[in-house]
Amino acid sequence: MFHGVVPPLCTPLTADGEVDTASLERLTAFQLDAGVHGLFVGGSTGEVAQLTDTARDTALRTVVATAAGQVPVLAGAIDTGTLRVLEHARRAQALGADAVVVTAPFYVGVGEAEVRAHYERLHAALELPVVAYDIPSNVHWKLPPALLGELAQAKVIAGVKDSSGDLESFQRVLDAAAGSGAGCLTGSETLADLALARGADGIVPGLGNVDPHGYVRLYEAARAGDFTAARAEQRRLTELFTIIEVADGSRVGRISAALGAFKTALAARGVIASPGTVPPLLPLTAAESREVAARLEAAGLGRVP
Repeated sequence: MFHGVVPPLCTPLTADGEVDTASLERLTAFQLDAGVHGLFVGGSTGEVAQLTDTARDTALRTVVATAAGQVPVLAGAIDTGTLRVLEHARRAQALGADAVVVTAPFYVGVGEAEVRAHYERLHAALELPVVAYDIPSNVHWKLPPALLGELAQAKVIAGVKDSSGDLESFQRVLDAAAGSGAGCLTGSETLADLALARGADGIVPGLGNVDPHGYVRLYEAARAGDFTAARAEQRRLTELFTIIEVADGSRVGRISAALGAFKTALAARGVIASPGTVPPLLPLTAAESREVAARLEAAGLGRVP
């Protein structure tokens, strides 16, 4: 289940801030047409921390129905503590998710023993596979590679999504989880070729919303051992990834800048109707949106038929 290109889907919104299910259906179909190997709903790119529980459920229900079993659907069960995560995970299971993706607890200051117990309790209570999600930039606690390896070898977790940006640490995860059967996925848009060369099972790129075809080409080239082609695709995607730098950093934070850019690009390509983001995140300005469109054009990405 945990291999290939598994984009973390954006959550399109209507003018009144509800989930735009028609746009989300188009986005899901766009990904499937590109040949992705799975879909991740309710991740950081999906604005999971800002969505209401109702919106989370609507987004997951929509993607599960649209995917219709063609690829696995992973659902973010992300919250401050174990009991809240369990509630999200049980709803995700009822809505048809194939696995849940879970960070370490946050807001409370946790230690390694508490994080271990967190994952062990989730594994014991759930029928779905659990994927550990390492994103220290948001959680402010890094999952130790040795702990991830132990949890993988004990079958407590079935996979790891590494969004730490630390390739050396990810290599330690790969080594520690070797032989466990757990899938190890990189969340890096710009180091995907290197991670695959080091043995990663797949990629979970936010930029994959905008250019899933590029990441599928990169993955297939790496899988075939053609790392020259993989590097060339990575260079193009790395240049495209500069859309996250377009927004004025004195006006908005890094999350608004990145997700605003992804949604603006998707709207420019005609995949979603509107680039609106969930409060308190702010969308790009008209001038910033024009710059994103220019960078799409430079990357050879036009409107989707």
